[in-house]
Amino acid sequence: MSEAEETGAPGTDGNQPNVTTGHMSSSIQQVEASVSSPVAPVQPPPTTATEDEDESEDESEILEESPCGRWQKRREEVNQRNVPGIDAAYLAMDTEEGVEVVWNEVMISERKNFKLLEEKVKAVFDNLIHLEHANIVKFHKYWADTKENRARVIFITEYMSSGSLKQFLKKTKKNHKAMNEKAWKRWCTQILSALSYLHSCDPPILHGNLTCDTVFIQHNGLIKIGSVAPDTINNHVKTCVEEQKNLHFYAPEYGAVDDITTAVDIYSFGMCALEVRWAL
Repeated sequence: MSEAEETGAPGTDGNQPNVTTGHMSSSIQQVEASVSSPVAPVQPPPTTATEDEDESEDESEILEESPCGRWQKRREEVNQRNVPGIDAAYLAMDTEEGVEVVWNEVMISERKNFKLLEEKVKAVFDNLIHLEHANIVKFHKYWADTKENRARVIFITEYMSSGSLKQFLKKTKKNHKAMNEKAWKRWCTQILSALSYLHSCDPPILHGNLTCDTVFIQHNGLIKIGSVAPDTINNHVKTCVEEQKNLHFYAPEYGAVDDITTAVDIYSFGMCALEVRWAL
């Protein structure tokens, strides 16, 4: 027998270490466990209930009360910045009915002549309080504030939680959902119903500020027009003097003649109908 045969060829069982089956299977299981176990993602620290409560308390903080004490103005603002004539709008609480309302503030630019303007405001706003229509935002109360070298007209209106028609159209367009023609016709009918009611009053009440920003929609699809800015104060509020928007909604004769009629509202309605139709 040769020397190679006595020592054994390389790679034969004679020179290999004795590896047991149990030890090999254990090693394989450990490798598989390390590969299959996912790395747990790092979670951000959760917002504590105390932080949410503090933020909620800040928004519900009472900043001001009406002279009668019924309405309480909160810190939380309502998104009506695009409505001409309204300088600020806040969420408020009706302490008698237990419902949320809107606290609207109009800053008068001519404080020295406010006494003369106040009589005109009183005559018009007294009529607005008595308006009752399903498609008109309810006008609850108003009062004047001339303290601290400022002149304000504050009025309380119904809170429309779903926002304006313009905001609604932006949401539907962003979500790539189109409204059908029936909805457009239904909205137009409701707006015309509200205008017909205003124009049939004695004397007729002009809205004077009809845009897609001043038409509101509820969660059930009910349309209401609001933000009535009577012509008696429209040219005296700071918002209208400093910055005018949505001029394409106004009739050509608006502001050009002293004696305007209800036709200016019909013109504005036509522009609203066109804007809504193109957005659908």
